Amino acid sequence: MLTQLHRYKPPEWAKSLKNIPQHFVQLAQRNTPIHPWHLPNLPNEFSLSIKRDDLTGSTLSGNKVRKLEFLLADALNKKCDTIFTCGGIQSNHCRTTAVAARQLGLNCYLFLRSPDKTTDIGCKGNLLLNRMVGSQIIVVPQLQYKSGLKQMMEKMAEKLRQQGSSAYLIEIGGSSYTGMFGYLTAFQEMMEQNVLENFDDIVVTVGSGGTASGIAIANYLTGSQLKCHAVNVSDNAAYFYNKINEDLKTGGLDVQAEDIIDIIDGYKGRGYALSTQEELESIIEISSSTGIFVDPVYNIKPVRGMLTEMKNNPGRFKGRRILYIHTGGVFGLYDGRMDSLITSLHSAKGTNQVVRWGDINDPLPC
Repeated sequence: MLTQLHRYKPPEWAKSLKNIPQHFVQLAQRNTPIHPWHLPNLPNEFSLSIKRDDLTGSTLSGNKVRKLEFLLADALNKKCDTIFTCGGIQSNHCRTTAVAARQLGLNCYLFLRSPDKTTDIGCKGNLLLNRMVGSQIIVVPQLQYKSGLKQMMEKMAEKLRQQGSSAYLIEIGGSSYTGMFGYLTAFQEMMEQNVLENFDDIVVTVGSGGTASGIAIANYLTGSQLKCHAVNVSDNAAYFYNKINEDLKTGGLDVQAEDIIDIIDGYKGRGYALSTQEELESIIEISSSTGIFVDPVYNIKPVRGMLTEMKNNPGRFKGRRILYIHTGGVFGLYDGRMDSLITSLHSAKGTNQVVRWGDINDPLPC
């Protein structure tokens, strides 16, 4: 698999960074398109476009594959044969890691956080794909990465080492300094798509910090005049500023995260991966009016938060030309939570989208 390693040449504007990865593997489909997004309830004074990083692949769709191009290259370069990573039960990162690892001939262990002690986790959504590529799934408590999960992964890695295997640990979300380079390269792609000229602000979700960090650091290094915003769906602004500051320090940059990105709190609702009825209904409203699917964990909350800020706090934005980066997550729609809602909504409206037409000579069904 070492033949799949490519030498990484950073953009000119990123060459001053310290600790630059040496290799990457080609996994993502690019360039992902940018086009107008006519969201319901978009304030009239704003124009909105969307960068479709939900289209970076099929089973590798979403933002995580960009990070994995550098992380899995590092694993191959270090001659590891097994990948460890962690996340929630329906983690997009874990699914992408499992698929990409198998494509590269690597074994994969997924440490999936769950409040339930049962191992009966089913096969819906991302779990189906995790199981289809033969991942080893270990259900673990809802621990923080640095204060619990990392130690569990290291203990398992030591056991495998004694058995002759070498495990490479990827932190939650793939949001390490190495993984951050996935969105430095994505920013170069966006520059080639004239984002610096066509927009005033970028909005993205932040769940583990890597994507937001890459976008913010790239925006700073290029001298871009864009303003970056990240809507929090899990922890809080202080946590993510600290995360980005760690990347800035590792890269040798003398700037604070608070000066290069606006972390927006207040829109995680019931909490990470927990949905309200209103959020799920918004997913259906957006898909039925624009044909674009946003997931319940990572994108519906930032989209709703962005729209609310546009309406109630427009001064938060530098301008009125906004680019939203869609980070994927479509398989999260298949975890079952949408099923009863769709049925109940159509019943409440007295409509039924499913009809039967038995024979050509029967009356038209609608």
